[in-house]
Amino acid sequence: MHEEIKPNFKGFRLFIKAFFKWIYVALVVGIVGGLVGSAFHLTVEYVTELRIGHPWLLFTMPLCGLLIVFLYKLTKTEGKGTNAVIGSVHFGKNVPILLVPVIFAATALTHLCGGSAGREGAALQIGGGLGCHIGRLLHLHEKEEPLAVLCGMSAVFSALFGTPIAATVFALEVCSVGLIHYSGLVPCSTAALVAFGVTRLFHIAPTRFAVEAMALSLSGMVKISVLAFICAVASVIFCQILHHSDKLAEKLVSNSYLRILAGSAVLILLSLLFRSGDYNGAGMNIIARAVEEGQVRPEAFIMKVIFTAVTLACGFKGGEVVPTLFVGAALGCAVGPLLGLPAGFAAAIGMASLFCGAVNCPIASLILSIELFGGVGFTYFAAACFISYMLSGYSSLYSEQIITYSKLQAEYINVHPE
Repeated sequence: MHEEIKPNFKGFRLFIKAFFKWIYVALVVGIVGGLVGSAFHLTVEYVTELRIGHPWLLFTMPLCGLLIVFLYKLTKTEGKGTNAVIGSVHFGKNVPILLVPVIFAATALTHLCGGSAGREGAALQIGGGLGCHIGRLLHLHEKEEPLAVLCGMSAVFSALFGTPIAATVFALEVCSVGLIHYSGLVPCSTAALVAFGVTRLFHIAPTRFAVEAMALSLSGMVKISVLAFICAVASVIFCQILHHSDKLAEKLVSNSYLRILAGSAVLILLSLLFRSGDYNGAGMNIIARAVEEGQVRPEAFIMKVIFTAVTLACGFKGGEVVPTLFVGAALGCAVGPLLGLPAGFAAAIGMASLFCGAVNCPIASLILSIELFGGVGFTYFAAACFISYMLSGYSSLYSEQIITYSKLQAEYINVHPE
């Protein structure tokens, strides 16, 4: 019998020792992740305000792009991203520590010049890198290092979004579909809460939206189910476009410097054609407008997909999470009224359900909806997330994610997303 499951006092002492050990590790990761995450949040916020106040910064996109490519080549971190962090959890792969400052700087440059990308995907990379190397500095066993990576992911995601419980569950759920690493509940939640506390010291407000939910009814549930189906299909299309645009861009322009210059030209042209600026940067203001005011351009979700695909495919850096939330909110806001749903509430449902379909994390998506929207319309959000999870098939934003168990039956399949 394994020592830790022996029914005696010695076995109990192992749990107590492990508990305090992981609390200590989580405190260290949470403090470091909170400080770095706060700096990252404030930096992205600053460069975004700078870009909005100085529209001419759009024309610095080629220069920013060249600098990003140069940084990745200089540090030999090309091809390292969120998938590398997920791979480190599965297989104990090393996450280069240089990825932390590089993705920090590259994401800031992307937002400065108006690239369409998010922050939370970069947060996972920063957190994963920090967790991996803090674990090594604290001399964790190689089998314990993946849990330190998950702590880092939880901490910096929490610092960026202000949703510590969703950050915890997302980190534990995203690596293996159908499997949650329960051993990480205490350390990851501790790291996330500590990081969230650190952000409050810098007066960083958590992301929250005011939304008015519908009364629970059978007709409302049918309408929400239809919207969830539409969002599931949209999540598959969104994931496929992002994956294929990467491959297409590399095929068309093999040189990474020329590729990012070509992408910059396309993005500048698109930005000049659509002068609103709605599709540059993360677009949190558009998400807020869709959810709280029920107002968004009908074509907004399509344009955000195009802007994001070009941005990431040509080599700019950032995350896919906020663009996914943007597409979901814009799609829900546009389609909801056609189904007889309030536009703002439909936008909120669209955010949660499309995000769920894209990352295959139904529990994290549901908890995220609670933290973002205050728990209103809980039953509707639950139905939308569960439907989207099932109907989105085996597509994913992350190719290193492993589909451990089938979505259709109780079967172990252990395959990568399509």
